[in-house]
Amino acid sequence: MTRYAMVADLRRCVGCQTCTAACKETRGTPPGVQWRRVLDIETGEYPDVRRSFMPTGCQHCDEPPCLEVCPSTATRKRGDGIVTIDETLCIGCSACIMACPYDARYMVDETVFAFGEQAMPHEGRLADKARVGVVTKCDFCAGRVDAGVARGLVPGVDAAATPVCAQSCISGALQFGDIDDPASPVSKLLAENRCFRMHEELGTGPGFYYLWDQEAAA
Repeated sequence: MTRYAMVADLRRCVGCQTCTAACKETRGTPPGVQWRRVLDIETGEYPDVRRSFMPTGCQHCDEPPCLEVCPSTATRKRGDGIVTIDETLCIGCSACIMACPYDARYMVDETVFAFGEQAMPHEGRLADKARVGVVTKCDFCAGRVDAGVARGLVPGVDAAATPVCAQSCISGALQFGDIDDPASPVSKLLAENRCFRMHEELGTGPGFYYLWDQEAAA
């Protein structure tokens, strides 16, 4: 069985925001909406301070709180672990936004562009009125992944079948793939490194893993 997950190596992330830009360029999200964000975090105390960067977004949880509260069944969890939103069923109630502990869901009430009324090329090409008044979020580029698989490509190995944030990462910090396949790059990373998941104590079972050198951070 296939179970997709994202792995972020915080030891490699340089905070360049290329993943954020690639997501916005490819998916045409409006201003203020970032399906892939990078948090800028400082740890320690002066003069022993460390700066690190943490990519985040929808965690594609095993037990998604958003799924439980959705009254219209718009939020769905696929068999491969990807959590999606059917925008044709979303009623814009925002219950899922409030339920998500990762601040990963967005809703806009009108079509807006980065520089006023004039859309940039990618905004004009990808602007979708169906996204106004409904909730949106990262879906691990499910359409891209599915199209690649249909062509016999391997997500996380072949660029055309890999989410654009991971495919565009200049430092190789973001890796995507099937964690049920022990031979996949993500499975090997998790087997060879210590990792954590965001807010594991909530029991959501995030599908987004972080590699982190705890000793170096101490």
